[in-house]
Amino acid sequence: MVKGTIAFLKQTDEIADRRRQEILNAKDCVPIQGISYYVSNHGNDANDGKTPASAWRTLARVSDAELCVGDAVLFRRGDLFRGAIRTRPGVTYAAYGEGEKPKLYGWDKDLADPALWTLCNAEQHIWKYNEKILDCGTLVFNSGEAHSRKLIPSYINGQFVCRDDESRMFDMACEMTEDLDIVCFYTERMDTKPSKGEDFPVPVIDEESYGDLYLRCDKGNPGDVFTSVEALPRRSMLRVGDNANVRIDNLCLKYIGLHAIAAGGVCNGLHVTNCEIGWIGGTIQHYWGTDPNYPEGRRGTVTRFGNGIEIYGGCDDYVVENCYIYQVYDAGITHQVSTYNGSFFMKNIRYADNLIEYCVYGIEYFLDKINGDTASYIENCEMCGNIIRHSGYGWGQQRHNKHTPAHIKGWSYENTAHNYSIHDNILDRAAYRMVHLVAKEPESCPVMYRNTYIQKAGLMLGQYGANREKEPEILYFDKHIDESVYDVMKDEGAKIYVIE
Repeated sequence: MVKGTIAFLKQTDEIADRRRQEILNAKDCVPIQGISYYVSNHGNDANDGKTPASAWRTLARVSDAELCVGDAVLFRRGDLFRGAIRTRPGVTYAAYGEGEKPKLYGWDKDLADPALWTLCNAEQHIWKYNEKILDCGTLVFNSGEAHSRKLIPSYINGQFVCRDDESRMFDMACEMTEDLDIVCFYTERMDTKPSKGEDFPVPVIDEESYGDLYLRCDKGNPGDVFTSVEALPRRSMLRVGDNANVRIDNLCLKYIGLHAIAAGGVCNGLHVTNCEIGWIGGTIQHYWGTDPNYPEGRRGTVTRFGNGIEIYGGCDDYVVENCYIYQVYDAGITHQVSTYNGSFFMKNIRYADNLIEYCVYGIEYFLDKINGDTASYIENCEMCGNIIRHSGYGWGQQRHNKHTPAHIKGWSYENTAHNYSIHDNILDRAAYRMVHLVAKEPESCPVMYRNTYIQKAGLMLGQYGANREKEPEILYFDKHIDESVYDVMKDEGAKIYVIE
């Protein structure tokens, strides 16, 4: 254990800054075997897309294109594209040209236009967005200078009620007490699917649920006050699904309210490299009241979600390397599944050399084996060379379950794993646990070595070990920290820095 001095913390900042610049300035070098199709702001969707001079223009054209295995879609550097993409198997999505990474943003337009807003409550400074919009995770102002607090009322027995006091109807004028608060309302489609023993209609929230957005802005019309207002809409930017061998390189994916890259089912060969991914998540998943982290919730209560890069289900050859990921409502990177319908195998996973900052979970994984599943497992999983910082200090901490953040979060599921290692990472200051690495059997816990731990004195290191009989104890950055890291976690070659 070594004291983490101001000079040491400055040196750590410099290491992170160098990694950030290396990622932001990464060169284009992905191999392309088939046809390259180009996309630019000066293109035309009627073009064939096969040269920079005959480029396509929109993400919708990319989604509609009949692409073949080995083909590539290349976005012009310095350009900005809006919407979402449905990927194709075996296709690479990358950049061309000079300058900054091409930017792919979630909503159809920047909201910093005074014509887009109408004052609806002068006393409380509440403005209504004049167009219908998908549920928003938050609003981000002036490229991250500020962001909204999203108020999320429950919907019970035909009305919106306060989440913390379901006996009170939700009144915007009373509840929007802070500058830049937002509320989204949608009730056009209802679902009567029962949950937790209750059966009454709740709103259906999906990528077709266009409702109303309200913003409190004390300084005036938000279109006048800010130079940019970006919404995080409830859509995923790159919808991979179970498409095999999708490659994503050197793209900037920002302002997305669901997942920046979403894969599921059984997705093999997903590689994500050299990307910038920021301001992700926070939209409503559903009103079914089934959030395991909100056990007191009943039908009509709200679950929010949103990850940077996610595979939900089985996978093989899943790689995330050299990416800069920040300000994510849930996890920067994740592989996860609850095995309701059969068995899943999560194999050959590598998360390496990423910089992950201000996410609730830097890296999240879990294998929740249920319904008698004995076959599912994680195999050959490596997390190495990553710099993970300030987990639990980002915008996602406006969540209700504030006690869950961690740099690496495995929860306390069965998490059956073979050949699982976490090594040579820098884990720098977390609001709560630094690590949550628990499995039913001790041999399923990761092998740890040469990791660096930086934490404030008295805060948590986290949990490590088997939970067959009981949960492993919580370890702290106290006088026993050396024993916790070297003897409990058996992290050989670890470096430990305590900030007084």
